[in-house]
Amino acid sequence: MKSGTDLAATELFAGLGDPVLESMNFLNQIAERYPEAVSFAAGRPTEAFFDVGSITRYLDRYHAYLRDERSMSPARISRALFQYGNTKGLINDLIATHLSTDEDIRADPESVVVTVGCQEAMLLVLRAFRRDERDVALAVSPTYVGLTGAARLVDMPVVPVAGGPDGIDLDVLAETIRRVRQEGRRPRLCYVMPDFANPSGLSIDVSVRRRLLDLAAAEDVLLLEDNPYGLFNDGGPRPPTLKALDRNRTVIYLGSFAKTVFPGARVGYVVADQRVATADGFSVRLADELAKVKSMVTVNTSPFTQAMIGGALLENEFSLARANRREHDLYRSNLAEVGSGLRARLERAGLSGLVQVNAPSGGFFLVVTLPVPVGNEMLEHSARTHQVIWTPMAHFYESSEPTRELRLSISTLTPQTIEQGLDRLVRMIGEQVSARVAVA
Repeated sequence: MKSGTDLAATELFAGLGDPVLESMNFLNQIAERYPEAVSFAAGRPTEAFFDVGSITRYLDRYHAYLRDERSMSPARISRALFQYGNTKGLINDLIATHLSTDEDIRADPESVVVTVGCQEAMLLVLRAFRRDERDVALAVSPTYVGLTGAARLVDMPVVPVAGGPDGIDLDVLAETIRRVRQEGRRPRLCYVMPDFANPSGLSIDVSVRRRLLDLAAAEDVLLLEDNPYGLFNDGGPRPPTLKALDRNRTVIYLGSFAKTVFPGARVGYVVADQRVATADGFSVRLADELAKVKSMVTVNTSPFTQAMIGGALLENEFSLARANRREHDLYRSNLAEVGSGLRARLERAGLSGLVQVNAPSGGFFLVVTLPVPVGNEMLEHSARTHQVIWTPMAHFYESSEPTRELRLSISTLTPQTIEQGLDRLVRMIGEQVSARVAVA
């Protein structure tokens, strides 16, 4: 670098040039440039029920808990809330109780590490398991871009595994594990989102979950389970998480309060109850090893935001399923309205034979498959000309080449924006399909 000049990209981490790390920025920029567009892109929770007063209420509830139930003195309470805290977390016991209440997961609080959002939890796990260049992660494809991006930052390759109609193809997973080993590499983890996956919206049947656990145990590959949307189903019984079914400590469980309390708190967690053999013949918790990494990344998660989450858990008797009944009903209604409304419009436009729409039974997302390539250029045109935004599915695959799919998110919509957005979306799809037919 010459004095007084800008840095060259070649002088920085090579992964910064990876398109994966540009995905979120690009999508945010589209939304900023076209603020009047109806957005089916954002995977954030609804703002309809945000209440500023809940922040102080949650803090007060947690303060009362420390004072009355934990018998902490004013000085100890002040230290807990104002000082640097335990790297593993402040509300681990409350999270463990919540997991038992809502998910039937029996987690020792000492196996929980509270993180700065689920994104840090992913980073900690990937960093811990990336020992050298032979280590790889597997991930059900298409994959949440945050997992792929975190893996890039720790130089850990991600090998895609086909999802298929069952949410994961176990034959392909077994074949991929063996192929990776034959290449001299070590498959350490398989990332999976069994409930209403981002971006596909698909879920894994209980029988397949059990077979997945058996396969992972037999192949000595850990499962990295991410569960941000499991509470938002179609109203029927919720299937058990992989972690609830886990009897061999095969699953590392990732959780977050971004969708169930509020994302601004930036509080997530990882349940890592695996034991790690040490050189001196003893064993320690994997959670403690992850805490070592965290201590050099964020030191600890904000005690203030942990206290807010703790207060929310206490106020709702540890059940976020109960606390999110309004959100659950809104998401369920929006998902049904977007799916049925889109299919009806496609049929009226004569496009139902050319365009497919999947039908998830919950969560935030559904996928539309077009007979033409779908990429960033089409998104830009859609936002500028038709005033409707969505997400190209190419952002969720290893290759950045356009696919024929786009993802719709339903979580922030109102009945009015659903109607407006679907009208605009179908006009855009009709235009694109007609243009391709005319060229052909």
